[in-house]
Amino acid sequence: MRIYTDFVLASQSPRRRKLLRQMGIPFFCIPANVDETAEPAHKPRRLVENLALKKASSVVGRKPGALILGADTVVAYRGLILGKPSGAIEAAAMLRQLNGTTHTVYTGIALIHSDSNRKVTDVESTDVTFGRMTETEISNYVKTGSPLDKAGAYGIQDDMGAMFIQRINGDYYNVVGLPIRRLYVLLKKHFNDLIEF
Repeated sequence: MRIYTDFVLASQSPRRRKLLRQMGIPFFCIPANVDETAEPAHKPRRLVENLALKKASSVVGRKPGALILGADTVVAYRGLILGKPSGAIEAAAMLRQLNGTTHTVYTGIALIHSDSNRKVTDVESTDVTFGRMTETEISNYVKTGSPLDKAGAYGIQDDMGAMFIQRINGDYYNVVGLPIRRLYVLLKKHFNDLIEF
């Protein structure tokens, strides 16, 4: 894939960086500086779409002419929105909530190209079912530190986190943090003049 303009990921996420490299997209990282606190009135789909757009918008002026990607992921369970845990205690509490149940992972993506006045957003959702975990398994996983920077306090791509996933219904990469198929479709549909596929 060849892009005829700068491509910016408005994120520090190592997982999103890895997935963009997997897609063959050369990019710059410019971390967004936005408040990611979930607003209680927002539904998860609307929340991730809004936050993805805020992230992309926040870096527009820092790389003029670039095509900018913002993304945000949350876990939704029984009306609760679970973002990144504040620490080990909250991570363990989140894992107990998800233990043996099904939840939904939402990722919002936003693409902005200010030079052509184009702005596109979309949302992907995936249902994830956890098997049963013991307290020892939860504690050992939290001690690895991996759950602390992930929505819902787990990473499907983690060695240990993967062992708790019984099944998924939907896009695996969405659960990792970037639905690459949906991103590819949006790029082809809305920005095909900037990209050679």
